[in-house]
Amino acid sequence: MGFSQEFIREFVIAAHFNMEKVKAMLAEHPDLLTAAFEWGPGDYEDGLGAAAHVGNRPIAEFFLAQGVPLTICAAAMLGRRDDVAAFIDADAAQANARGAHGIPLMFHVAMSGDTEMADMIMARGGGEDIPFALHGAIMHGRVEMTRWLIDHGATDFTIKNYEGKTPLVKADELGHSAIAALLRERGAQA
Repeated sequence: MGFSQEFIREFVIAAHFNMEKVKAMLAEHPDLLTAAFEWGPGDYEDGLGAAAHVGNRPIAEFFLAQGVPLTICAAAMLGRRDDVAAFIDADAAQANARGAHGIPLMFHVAMSGDTEMADMIMARGGGEDIPFALHGAIMHGRVEMTRWLIDHGATDFTIKNYEGKTPLVKADELGHSAIAALLRERGAQA
């Protein structure tokens, strides 16, 4: 490959939200498809990982269509329950997998809104960091997933996201009034 880390970083940042830039960079440099940027010791992020942890389905599906291997976190975010089960069947430790930046599997599941997948992962020994997963559900307006997470222990409503915001503050900011009402009903305070 021979790309500088700064160039790979530019590509990975684009893979979070900028499909046109991803396509343009790949058109000129196809080897970027699987390039990973090292944010810090042991914290590697490639394009699929970037799209997966922000819940960007179109970009994640684009990477998969280009032949990038599916990961359990991308499968979870995409709601691909059977694929998630297959990963765990092959390696039980995958029930507590972490994606880019160490973001837990349950956060990716929360973005999908698939409470049946969450039940399956819990039944197979997964479910680390359920309180933090609230932020994944809130990002995508997943009311039922928010309820599921609270019912399964996500009751620390002071836990902050990468912006330093609590679940209630973020729900209000995004205009997710049903989620904000649920959080208040369960004890969250501004």
